[in-house]
Amino acid sequence: MTPFMLAVREVLDGQATALRPSVTGSAPVSASAAADAQVAIRSLAEQLVCEANAVLRDADDATSVITLDDECGPDALVFTLGYRNRSAQVRTDFRGRDAQASLIIPGVTSPPRKLVSEAEVGALVLSLIADS
Repeated sequence: MTPFMLAVREVLDGQATALRPSVTGSAPVSASAAADAQVAIRSLAEQLVCEANAVLRDADDATSVITLDDECGPDALVFTLGYRNRSAQVRTDFRGRDAQASLIIPGVTSPPRKLVSEAEVGALVLSLIADS
């Protein structure tokens, strides 16, 4: 088991409290820098969702797993993580040569806020599990 899988197990067992991911204000940056950050965060999210789902499938209520849904269009790269009745959307909106990242958690954050770093993806996943 990976350290993240152990963290998921601890949250499920009530042995650990999941912290909310750290966010910061979001401002426009170059489109290439924003796309690079979005792809890095999305890649890490996929890995952590797979690890979390392996633990969730072994849990008593194996019917709920984390979903990861991608959207892309001409002006945005978006993915949404979902678990039971909770969701979090990580998006980058492009406007010409600039882009702006946003983290949208219904009832918790509103744009323009973004994850402080890639390292916060784990906290985001754990918070979805803990809050359901």
